[in-house]
Amino acid sequence: MSVSTVEPAQGTKIQTIDDLHQYLYKGLQLEHATLPPYLTALYSLHPGKNADAWHVIRVVAVEEMLHLTLVANVLNAVGGTPELTKQGFVPNYPAHLPCGPEYFKVHLRPFSPEALETFLAIEKPAQAEAEKDRYVPMDWAALGLTSDGATPASEELAELEQSGTILGLVPGEPTYRFLSIGEFYEEIIRGINRLEDEARKAGKTIFTGEPARQVTPEYFYSGGGDVIEVTGRDTAVAALTLVAEQGEGLHGGIFDSQDEIAHYYRFQQLEKGRYYQKGDEPGSPSGPELHVDWSAVYPVKPDLKLEHLAEDPHILAAAKEFNEFYAAFLAKINLAYKGQPNLLLEAVWEMFRMRDGMNRLIRNPLTAHPGANAGPTFEL
Repeated sequence: MSVSTVEPAQGTKIQTIDDLHQYLYKGLQLEHATLPPYLTALYSLHPGKNADAWHVIRVVAVEEMLHLTLVANVLNAVGGTPELTKQGFVPNYPAHLPCGPEYFKVHLRPFSPEALETFLAIEKPAQAEAEKDRYVPMDWAALGLTSDGATPASEELAELEQSGTILGLVPGEPTYRFLSIGEFYEEIIRGINRLEDEARKAGKTIFTGEPARQVTPEYFYSGGGDVIEVTGRDTAVAALTLVAEQGEGLHGGIFDSQDEIAHYYRFQQLEKGRYYQKGDEPGSPSGPELHVDWSAVYPVKPDLKLEHLAEDPHILAAAKEFNEFYAAFLAKINLAYKGQPNLLLEAVWEMFRMRDGMNRLIRNPLTAHPGANAGPTFEL
């Protein structure tokens, strides 16, 4: 969906600056939640094989880091504090991500048709036909997270979120979900417009954050767009619009405003076996053929947990070491978003150094699970 500056009269559930901070924190969670699945699929590919899939997934993973940084810049600009090391920030995979047209779980899987199906579900475009359709009732019975299918009480809901079991809920509204991630960001933009208009009437602004906490373009380059330094309403809207467009496309199209293929359509190329080119219609790529070899993949056990590794002490030690590395990776990004932006350069590089730690897992068979290899658990 395309998001843009809108009039607050269209309505928003964001009524206070604290509401806005909560939404932006959930935005950070949503952007990060895709990284472990994408990286697991990426490094499950056999070396030297599936070059097309490698390129597509790698580009999307780097752009998710860009999105994480853009949302952090907006949160910092409005006086919030990014917290990437908070309990529940990292999902407990498989995790529920109800912010979309359909219910689905996000799994840690090797590259496979099932993994690709999940990636398409994550990035799937959907724009509400009417204002009332932007929010969709939550079907807790379908999710199976409560004993009787009823909406959880506040304490139970907090436990589900803090455990990383479910992400992307409407803050304070457990009975509703957003139709798409694009609609979620539209809501944040509406909230920014509402709160900034109210502040200006009183001669103030909501953009009170420390400029030193902004990550500027020299500290991050993705190839798919520059970091936007957020200094006010216009740059905040531009940053969030870029996030939504790169995931779902511009105005229902294949490309974003920077003429880059949106994530959904990048992944769809792997499904269709052909690249998109200018002039193509969604769902009908006509560019060069794209080759996928589903067999040239290590058979990583989906959603592996440390408790599954009791019979493989060396793999268990490697899995724990990887989790410590990933925790340090997030801590470094956290510091980058709190006034040390130079650390982001190191963190992006480290994201692809994870290959070494993953290889020690992904290339090793599991004793208790014949035919399956180990993989990262991301249990922090």
